[in-house]
Amino acid sequence: MNTYVLALDQGTTSSRAILFDRSGNLCGMAQQEFRQIFPRSGWVEHDPLEIWSSQLAVAREVLRRSGVGAQQVAALGIANQRETVVLWERATGMPVANAIVWQDRRTAGMCDALRDAGHEPLVRARTGLLFDPYFSGTKLKWLLDETPGLRARAERGELAFGTVDSWLVYKLCGAHVIDVSNASRTLLFDIHRQCWDAELLALFDVPAVLLPEVVPSSGVVGQADPALLGRAIPIAGIAGDQQAATFGQACHHSGMAKNTYGTGCFMLLNTGPRAVASENRLLTTIGWNVGGRTDYMLEGGVFDAGAAVQWLRDGLGIIRASDEIEALAASVTDTGGVFFVPAFSGLGAPHWDAYARGTLVGLSRGTTRAHIARATLAGIAYQSAEVLEAMQRDAGVPLSELRVDGGAARNDLLMQFQADVLGVPVVRPRVTETTALGAAYLAGLATGFWSEQAEIASQWQAQRRFEPQMAGDERARRLAEWRRAVERARNWAQ
Repeated sequence: MNTYVLALDQGTTSSRAILFDRSGNLCGMAQQEFRQIFPRSGWVEHDPLEIWSSQLAVAREVLRRSGVGAQQVAALGIANQRETVVLWERATGMPVANAIVWQDRRTAGMCDALRDAGHEPLVRARTGLLFDPYFSGTKLKWLLDETPGLRARAERGELAFGTVDSWLVYKLCGAHVIDVSNASRTLLFDIHRQCWDAELLALFDVPAVLLPEVVPSSGVVGQADPALLGRAIPIAGIAGDQQAATFGQACHHSGMAKNTYGTGCFMLLNTGPRAVASENRLLTTIGWNVGGRTDYMLEGGVFDAGAAVQWLRDGLGIIRASDEIEALAASVTDTGGVFFVPAFSGLGAPHWDAYARGTLVGLSRGTTRAHIARATLAGIAYQSAEVLEAMQRDAGVPLSELRVDGGAARNDLLMQFQADVLGVPVVRPRVTETTALGAAYLAGLATGFWSEQAEIASQWQAQRRFEPQMAGDERARRLAEWRRAVERARNWAQ
């Protein structure tokens, strides 16, 4: 009997596989980190074969450790790190270069040139995005232009392009596809007509023969090779990680919002079947296509959140494990005047400064590692507060609450400070692995494991609600000081 759905949650620093039952309960999880490759300052790469091998390994491991046979798995869903570009040979299925990761800044100059040439209004109108190295289009153009022989091979139809969802599906079953949510992050896709755009392909000089077929977020795209997991499990749900988390948080209706605290922080507001153009430098993006209906989102992204905590661990060595930061930060009552702008990968919304860099200000002889730890958590919360301010201006109505998820959402100190600087209640669900849960829900809907979205929404339960405790004038004072710190970080690497 099919009693589980398997979700593959392919993230920026690790691959995970999670089993969920019909009640949306987490029944097993396996995780494996993989290499982060930094060839130059501002460059970030992954080995696509390591992405694949780690993802396959944890999928097998969670089944084995949970004692679940492949015949018990009704469907497989995929959530993935977005915008990361993979290019591989059709004949062999082997990558022709390292994947260029969404955090990578190497195409900042290309983005500047395209913006200066007056192309951004077209891109904004068609894609809902703007020129930033974050997105896939300039990464793909860079690979074709800078790697000898690749452009000619691409034009001959020898190569295939995809984001990480495309790569995983190809390795699982041989299909060359991308779902609408991931396609909407490439700078090549018209989010209104929901198709690849010839004018944008010409602008980025991308041969159409490279591109995958665009598919709904919920629907069977193929069957996993039985040799991989033990059965031809239907691959039935695909979404970029942030859209998947929004779906898993049951933000299925216009006006509902979530924030995910992972490597970065990403806040999405559901605007329903209407694509709302932002006037505050947020993104308009596709959330998902389910049952023939497309839901759109307003999105603001913070590039470095959990990555900043990892830096404290791996770069500075002031904590041994990421989960030690809460106790360390709580050992002092404030940051001692320290502000940390964790702009290792530039600043995302609403600044969009590819040349910003990480900045610590306000240090004194009395500064301790505890103050820096607390400033790191505060920096994550301040960045998200800036995004919410912009989002509320675009939406025209105040949010009643913010649903949160991701690894750092388990940090009570961070969540309380987030509610304080937002002035909005922060609600943490019982299941915080909502990225994987969203991918599972999308797959389960396509295969009849769950009947409808209302059934899914009924399973969402709050685990804890954090109410704002900071006075309004104190909130305004701290945010003003934060903005001073951000100005110190701006345009540093230009």
